[in-house]
Amino acid sequence: MNRSIRLAALALTALALTTACGGSGGDKADAGQRPAQAEQAAAPAVTFPAPSGAPAPAATLAKVPARGEVRLEQGPFTDRVRITKLTLSEKSTEKASGKSSEKPSVTGHFAITSDVSDVLALELRAAFYDERGHLVGTGSFQYAEEGEAGEAAHGTAGHAAPRAEGAGIDFTAVPKAPLTGKATSAVLSVPVLVNE
Repeated sequence: MNRSIRLAALALTALALTTACGGSGGDKADAGQRPAQAEQAAAPAVTFPAPSGAPAPAATLAKVPARGEVRLEQGPFTDRVRITKLTLSEKSTEKASGKSSEKPSVTGHFAITSDVSDVLALELRAAFYDERGHLVGTGSFQYAEEGEAGEAAHGTAGHAAPRAEGAGIDFTAVPKAPLTGKATSAVLSVPVLVNE
């Protein structure tokens, strides 16, 4: 008990000295020197490295999903969106051309619930797993509502087509590279969501 009192007294003394010796910067302005705010503004900006991207999907799932199951991985954006109608299909169909592909796909409906600003960038990533829970490949869906990419996605200028805010959009995530096995389940994540 005596030791904890000494530690508390030492901490209070250190706090008092730090506060008393720190000063407010008001003395410098009175002495004709630059104010403390000007000194802070002249300090170099702190920079952080650019994000390296979303983490890679798990190579093996601890709990093997049921056949046909699509799980939503919780992440920094999942509290701002609603993803429904998740389905794993053995074959995908391109909406624009109507062509069928031998690749599996994850389809669903995506809506932003937090605000109504334009989506500058959205990426949904699907990790495909076999019956043992081993990763067999990944696919993604990308979307934007601003600029040329957004107008191309909607077909017309002015966003006449459905948008991610409000009612939402349908999506299909298809692997670009061939899978290393047969996909029986998937995990969907939202690694990128940038609003205006």
